[in-house]
Amino acid sequence: MIKSGIDLVQTHRLAEVNPAIRTRFIQRVFTQAEQTQAGDDNETLSGIFAAKEAVSKALGTGIGRVAWQDIEILNEKTGEPLVYLHGFAKQVAEHKGLTQWSVSITHDGGLAAAVAVAIGERA
Repeated sequence: MIKSGIDLVQTHRLAEVNPAIRTRFIQRVFTQAEQTQAGDDNETLSGIFAAKEAVSKALGTGIGRVAWQDIEILNEKTGEPLVYLHGFAKQVAEHKGLTQWSVSITHDGGLAAAVAVAIGERA
């Protein structure tokens, strides 16, 4: 079984958010490890955001049923982004038999895009 998801984000949108709202948004959406990794870089944060959306689409849930922080995107030392699932996202993946994940993130022309692919055996 193969599942996929894709998302596209305009990177300027995060830069234009009121600073007080931006701080709350970042704390709600990104795990502490993601925040540490990305710093205050809008492109990196937008890429992680797009990857979380793509993973939620591959899960078939979208964001809402799955919380933002249930999906964590962290980079290997090589820069390769990896997917870590927690909470309800992990439960959904296990229920669907999705055991392996791949995610790719790209940035260009003020856009961040991400594709997520999951494979597994039907549960």
